[in-house]
Amino acid sequence: MLVSDPLSADVKILLTGAGGSASANVLDSLRRSASNYWVLGADISHTRLHLSEAYERCLIPQANNSGYIQSVNTALSEFGVDVLHVQPDPELRVVSQHRNEIRASLFLPSNEAIQLASDKSRFADAMLTAGVPIPESVSFESRTQIHEKVGDLLKRHERVWVRARVGAGAKASLPVSTAQQAMNWIDWWTEEKDMTVQQFMASEMLPGSEFAFQSVWQDGNLIVGQARERLEYLYGFLAPSGQSSTPAIARTVSSTNVTELATKAIRALDSHPNGVYCVDIKCTQNGSPRVTEINAGRFFTTSNFFAAAGLNMPDMVMKAATGTRLSPIGLSPLDDDLYWIRNVDMNYVLVSESELNKWKRF
Repeated sequence: MLVSDPLSADVKILLTGAGGSASANVLDSLRRSASNYWVLGADISHTRLHLSEAYERCLIPQANNSGYIQSVNTALSEFGVDVLHVQPDPELRVVSQHRNEIRASLFLPSNEAIQLASDKSRFADAMLTAGVPIPESVSFESRTQIHEKVGDLLKRHERVWVRARVGAGAKASLPVSTAQQAMNWIDWWTEEKDMTVQQFMASEMLPGSEFAFQSVWQDGNLIVGQARERLEYLYGFLAPSGQSSTPAIARTVSSTNVTELATKAIRALDSHPNGVYCVDIKCTQNGSPRVTEINAGRFFTTSNFFAAAGLNMPDMVMKAATGTRLSPIGLSPLDDDLYWIRNVDMNYVLVSESELNKWKRF
């Protein structure tokens, strides 16, 4: 549960990105715990911070600010915080690099794993080398390569997915069916948003089902891993691809193909996994799964889905960060076909398959 008095807390936490939905859902997960957590919510936005339900809140600078680490440490010291948990990717990369300077406990993968996972092109190369199935992918060194490499991909694939190499939320992504579309798309971003050609990549567009695997590891051992299938997306109908980065409807699954591929990819990324690893998997037309990316060190946006179903991974992470040896649970402990339904400016609900279509029809 969450407590308002830090003196009554079992653990005091600084949670960054507190004004965003991913951190709000971590907070919601901690609220469901039997432990007493006091949370200091931090954000770079003085307006979004009003959305946080943390009892105490503070502002911090952007991660690319030279004073970011000092500001975080000042907040940690002033409030006597035990654990720092970072959700935004830019902050995670900086905290990871400066982990030895942080004045609180962290529960993170290796810095090498976090930095590698954050660059989707380098990550794809690493997975390919390790024999992990991924979408066929290319990167660009110059503008002239865009037409050549995308055109080559389109000889084998009906559509190609162009996106930024670094960034969450499907940043700068677009499905294209011609090399010229890819050129025009990247040109717009380089001209209007000061990005470079080298910051983009392209891969085959996978038309099959999409899965998300969230897991916790400790000292090289899997503690728990659970997969869900994304069925509908928030505002997906507004995106050219028909999807967004976060689901409106998802359901629990226990596909062996998905879980085995996800754990193989995690071990290929990090030989001694420790912390949170979230794997995105998309399937080909014939249903073969491919790893598209791994978020190492932070949770998916809907971490409270599994917590509401009784599998509280944020709670596990806070316990591990404060020295608890976690008991292994294994793969797919939740029942299949639990549905998580959510929408903007509305609540969320956990529904079993038997209840999914219980309404009288006229």
